Amino acid sequence: MSSTIKRRSFLGTGAAAVTLSVAGLRPAGAQQFPARGILVIVPYSAGGGSDISARLLARDLEAVLGKPVTVENRAGGGGWIGWGSLAQSQPDGYTIGYVNAPSMFAGYLDKSQGGARKENLDSFTPLINHVVDYNMWAVKPDSKFKTVKDVLDEAKKRPGTITLNGGGHGTDDHIAVLGIGANTGTTFQMIHFRGTPEGKTQVLGGNIEVYACNVSEGAEDVKAGVIRPLGVMSPERSKFIPDTPTFREQGFNEVWSVSRGIAAPAGLPPDVEAALIAAMEKTIGSAGHKAKAEALSLDPVIIKGADYRKFLKDNEQATKKLMNW
Repeated sequence: MSSTIKRRSFLGTGAAAVTLSVAGLRPAGAQQFPARGILVIVPYSAGGGSDISARLLARDLEAVLGKPVTVENRAGGGGWIGWGSLAQSQPDGYTIGYVNAPSMFAGYLDKSQGGARKENLDSFTPLINHVVDYNMWAVKPDSKFKTVKDVLDEAKKRPGTITLNGGGHGTDDHIAVLGIGANTGTTFQMIHFRGTPEGKTQVLGGNIEVYACNVSEGAEDVKAGVIRPLGVMSPERSKFIPDTPTFREQGFNEVWSVSRGIAAPAGLPPDVEAALIAAMEKTIGSAGHKAKAEALSLDPVIIKGADYRKFLKDNEQATKKLMNW
């Protein structure tokens, strides 16, 4: 979300499911669960930050559970194609999903966008946070924009016309832009796509002026010179692109990010909930997983169980206040 904590597929493409099979040990106290493979729903298209981090988690989780973990992309509706199907799944622990905050809140909070879904945060059993991924702005290498100030100055000259890519109304990139606009007296035009990769294609093609993404989605392109970063919305410089200044360094106190974690449908049996949390905590906290995550420019941050539910609820209320929903 905002100023405290706040979104490539290397195993598959499109909406195809990918099943991994790695032998491992079942967590202590979970003799009956799992008895078969587990499905992880990712509510965004293959190739974006959510897809990358979910597939990384799925691969390493298999080694702990000793059962296949399948990732399936169900993109669209600002994430609610996937989240809706997750909420309606059987609460038995065999269908879980990747949840993104603040991106998920618009679907049921923002009535002006048809946000009258019957599902809400209470439709899920939050299990554990996986990563926190800060937002950033970048441009194609030959863009006239050299700094964040350049973009904001231009936005004041031609309000509501500078274009940025987004992943849907109320997603983290969108909320960051709205927050920045509220703080600086600027407005922008966001063009929404099913996922960040589509947005990047449009930016590189010259159809969109500013590339809004997360550090994990932009770091490798920055290193390769595919895009030129303008600023990162983190409290301090990102260790993944240390030469990129923060918004704060450029005079704009903007800290925005997305948190990505795992949830199950509401009504999950307590023993299954405990088994899943234990397995994922062991996975995310392992040195091997941390090293793989950092190689993908991801920061694992464990928040589990009741603390994770509170974290999401606090994020929901802060988003609601910011957006006046």
